[in-house]
This record gives sequence, C-alpha cells and structure tokens, in this order.
Amino acid sequence: MRKAIFPGSFDPITLGHVDIINRALPLFDKIVIAIGVNADKSYMFSLEERIQFIKENYKNEPKITVETYSGLTTDFCQKINVDFILRGLRNPADFEFEKAIAQTNRKLSNIETVFLLTSSDTAFISSSIVRDVFRHGGDITGFVPKSVYKK
Repeated sequence: MRKAIFPGSFDPITLGHVDIINRALPLFDKIVIAIGVNADKSYMFSLEERIQFIKENYKNEPKITVETYSGLTTDFCQKINVDFILRGLRNPADFEFEKAIAQTNRKLSNIETVFLLTSSDTAFISSSIVRDVFRHGGDITGFVPKSVYKK
C-alpha cells in the first residue's frame, strides 16, 4: 500500500494545498493530511477549526484522513507507517527550502519526499497571504475551499 503524509500547519488550508492533494490522490492508496502542532507558534485558526476545514472538504474522499502531530515529521511517519512525504512547490525558493528538508528527512529515515508543482492558477496562494487578506476584511473565496470561507 502506498501511503503518504502531507504535513503542514494548514492555517488555513488553501486551494494550493487542495490542488496538490487532489493531484496526488491517484498516486497513493492513502494520504494522511497531518497538521503539525507547534506550541511556540500562534495560529489564526484553532486546531479544531483547521481539522474541520479539511475534514469537511474531503468528507467524500475515503483515501484522505486527518491527523495531528508534534515533533519531527519523520518520527510521525514511522509511527503511522508512512513511506512518502508529499510536498508542493510553488516557486524556486520553495524548492531550495524543501530540498534541504527532504535531504535531512532522508538522512534521518528511509522516507522519500515526493514533490508536485502547484498549478499555475494556485501557485501564488499561501496561507500567510490568505491570513493577511482575511485580517483586513478582503474576500478570500478565490484562495480557500468553501469549508473555510463559509465559516
């Protein structure tokens, strides 16, 4: 069984995340969307809200599960028996950053990282941009799935 983890803070999940997840579905038998919890970071949306946004968006997709974790992603991967980490790349800066993480993860474990390029229509979207637009009363409907903006 090909099982992947898609880790992130998902504060909130964006259409860029959804693009990567949806395009990865044919590649894997199961995808665990893993929300990383960092006690030193402050989030705009609560952990419960972020879980609900994702579960609502994928309520009809049996290949998707949502879990939370803290600590090293590779430790969590080993705990839930995952062999692949799924990551999206928006631009060259993402690649350089993600490459270093993937190489570190590979050194720590036997877990491979699979990169997918975001679609051109979602490549500019990031959770931090969405949070900024939201904070200032802007319309986020073109950046996030319905499960986020209907709240």
